[in-house]
Amino acid sequence: MNVLALTSTQESLWWVTLGLAVIVLLAVAALLTLLVSLVKTIEERVDVIRETLDQAETNTSDSALIAQTADRVDAVLTEGLEHHLFLGRVLDKVRS
Repeated sequence: MNVLALTSTQESLWWVTLGLAVIVLLAVAALLTLLVSLVKTIEERVDVIRETLDQAETNTSDSALIAQTADRVDAVLTEGLEHHLFLGRVLDKVRS
């Protein structure tokens, strides 16, 4: 049986290499964990923005009715003004 014997320098290099590999592995795991956390945060914020945009769409979906409502309010105000003027004339004649 032929067993390779390592010199102390070679064995030290292997341990240094294994140590560096563990450090790199831990760094990669930490960076991936950070990336997953950031992606989750981004997804949550995108959902909030999507909900806000949906609410804005709902709030403005009937904006075409604003012009019609304004016209009808003007008509009501005009009618009220006519009644006011009429009653003012009638009441002045009654008081005289």
